[in-house]
Amino acid sequence: MSRGLVHALAWSLSTGAAVTLSWWGVHTVMAGTAYDRPRALPITAQTSAPQAPSPEPTPPPSPSPTPSPVKPSSTPPPSRPSPAEPSKSPSPSAAAGNVKGYTVKGGRVVFDIGESSAELVSATPASGWQMQVWTQPSWIRVTFTRDGHEVSVFCTWNGHPPMVQFDER
Repeated sequence: MSRGLVHALAWSLSTGAAVTLSWWGVHTVMAGTAYDRPRALPITAQTSAPQAPSPEPTPPPSPSPTPSPVKPSSTPPPSRPSPAEPSKSPSPSAAAGNVKGYTVKGGRVVFDIGESSAELVSATPASGWQMQVWTQPSWIRVTFTRDGHEVSVFCTWNGHPPMVQFDER
């Protein structure tokens, strides 16, 4: 009877050690591949719909003692920026922290565009597409790929206000 108890104890200890070692190995590998959690930004009435930057400069607001209501645009923003045409940079009157979304053939990219830099808020590939992100101190690149087709969204601000450009190959 004591011999069976010793065998059961030895089996339990060796199984526990094997499970612990396996868990530690998997945990170590997975911890190195996890991405940072996305940062949630508040959505305001001005940024609730995806908008491409305006092609013409907007005049600065007139000094008025009472706030004026925001009027909706008479033309809806394009649902998808043209990959062949680079987007213009935000107007000089744009406030720091404008959240702008861009939908391209391979997915959707959202940037928090400030006056002198930008941050990637989210990047979501479309179904069947793969995504890769590069981040540097003066630019961000998000590339969507599928079947040899590549669509890139660049946000650059090296010595100029942030601007978003598109490249499709």
